[in-house]
Amino acid sequence: MAKVLIVDDDPDFVSAVAIVLENAGYKVCKAHSRQEGMQVFDKEQPNLVVLDVMMQEPDDGFVMAQELKARAKVPILMLTSVGQVTGLDFDKDSEMVPVDVFEQKPIMPSVLLERINQLLQ
Repeated sequence: MAKVLIVDDDPDFVSAVAIVLENAGYKVCKAHSRQEGMQVFDKEQPNLVVLDVMMQEPDDGFVMAQELKARAKVPILMLTSVGQVTGLDFDKDSEMVPVDVFEQKPIMPSVLLERINQLLQ
């Protein structure tokens, strides 16, 4: 059973994603900030991270992705609604946004599970 860490400052979003993942058989760890996310990552050693872009700071997700990639080869699925709010389009980038998949919120549960399954193969 793969372990997934969800890091997002929106507790409702974290709960909703956790329900979807747990119902699909994943073990879920949760964090609501970059700092908490790094602590949970170090303790739980998840197989995959679902990460928000904007938390306490606008770039917390980008910074955390960079920190994670420097520590481990863990797949990162970054989810954000920044594009809808700002009109800016973000995508993965090997240095600035070192994630494996970048998706916009809201994301359909079936698409979320499909992306996670692909990343864990």
